[in-house]
Amino acid sequence: MQSIPVRINGEAREIPAGSTVLGLLESLGLNPERVAVELNRQIVRRPAWGSTVLEPGAEIEIVHFVGGG
Repeated sequence: MQSIPVRINGEAREIPAGSTVLGLLESLGLNPERVAVELNRQIVRRPAWGSTVLEPGAEIEIVHFVGGG
Protein backbone atom coordinates (compact mmCIF):
# COMPACT_ATOMS: atom_id res chain seq x y z
CA MET A 1 0.00 0.00 0.00
CA GLN A 2 1.20 3.49 -0.81
CA SER A 3 1.89 5.94 2.02
CA ILE A 4 1.73 9.72 2.22
CA PRO A 5 3.65 12.23 4.36
CA VAL A 6 1.73 14.17 7.02
CA ARG A 7 2.55 16.03 10.25
CA ILE A 8 0.84 14.87 13.42
CA ASN A 9 1.25 17.27 16.37
CA GLY A 10 4.33 18.68 14.64
CA GLU A 11 5.96 15.29 13.97
CA ALA A 12 6.58 14.07 10.41
CA ARG A 13 4.86 10.71 9.84
CA GLU A 14 3.92 8.41 6.97
CA ILE A 15 0.36 7.08 6.89
CA PRO A 16 -1.46 4.86 4.37
CA ALA A 17 -2.83 6.77 1.37
CA GLY A 18 -6.60 7.19 1.61
CA SER A 19 -6.63 7.32 5.43
CA THR A 20 -9.50 9.18 7.05
CA VAL A 21 -9.34 11.15 10.29
CA LEU A 22 -11.22 8.34 12.04
CA GLY A 23 -8.92 5.68 10.57
CA LEU A 24 -5.88 7.63 11.74
CA LEU A 25 -7.22 7.87 15.29
CA GLU A 26 -7.94 4.13 15.31
CA SER A 27 -4.46 3.31 13.98
CA LEU A 28 -2.94 5.43 16.74
CA GLY A 29 -5.03 3.62 19.36
CA LEU A 30 -6.80 6.80 20.43
CA ASN A 31 -10.30 6.86 21.87
CA PRO A 32 -12.34 9.11 19.52
CA GLU A 33 -14.52 10.16 22.46
CA ARG A 34 -11.51 11.75 24.21
CA VAL A 35 -9.92 13.85 21.46
CA ALA A 36 -10.49 16.84 19.19
CA VAL A 37 -8.91 17.06 15.75
CA GLU A 38 -7.66 20.04 13.79
CA LEU A 39 -6.74 19.58 10.13
CA ASN A 40 -4.73 22.33 8.43
CA ARG A 41 -5.73 24.77 11.20
CA GLN A 42 -9.46 23.97 10.90
CA ILE A 43 -11.45 22.00 13.48
CA VAL A 44 -12.89 18.81 11.99
CA ARG A 45 -16.29 18.01 13.45
CA ARG A 46 -16.73 14.47 14.75
CA PRO A 47 -19.49 13.50 12.23
CA ALA A 48 -17.05 14.24 9.37
CA TRP A 49 -14.14 12.14 10.69
CA GLY A 50 -15.10 9.02 8.74
CA SER A 51 -15.42 10.89 5.44
CA THR A 52 -12.51 13.33 5.75
CA VAL A 53 -9.63 11.85 3.74
CA LEU A 54 -6.14 13.04 4.66
CA GLU A 55 -4.08 14.45 1.80
CA PRO A 56 -0.27 14.44 1.44
CA GLY A 57 1.25 17.24 3.50
CA ALA A 58 -1.74 17.49 5.85
CA GLU A 59 -1.05 19.12 9.22
CA ILE A 60 -3.02 17.32 11.93
CA GLU A 61 -3.26 18.39 15.56
CA ILE A 62 -4.83 15.95 17.98
CA VAL A 63 -5.82 17.34 21.37
CA HIS A 64 -6.55 14.95 24.24
CA PHE A 65 -9.22 15.79 26.79
CA VAL A 66 -8.06 15.13 30.33
CA GLY A 67 -10.61 14.70 33.10
CA GLY A 68 -9.99 15.60 36.66
CA GLY A 69 -11.31 17.54 39.50
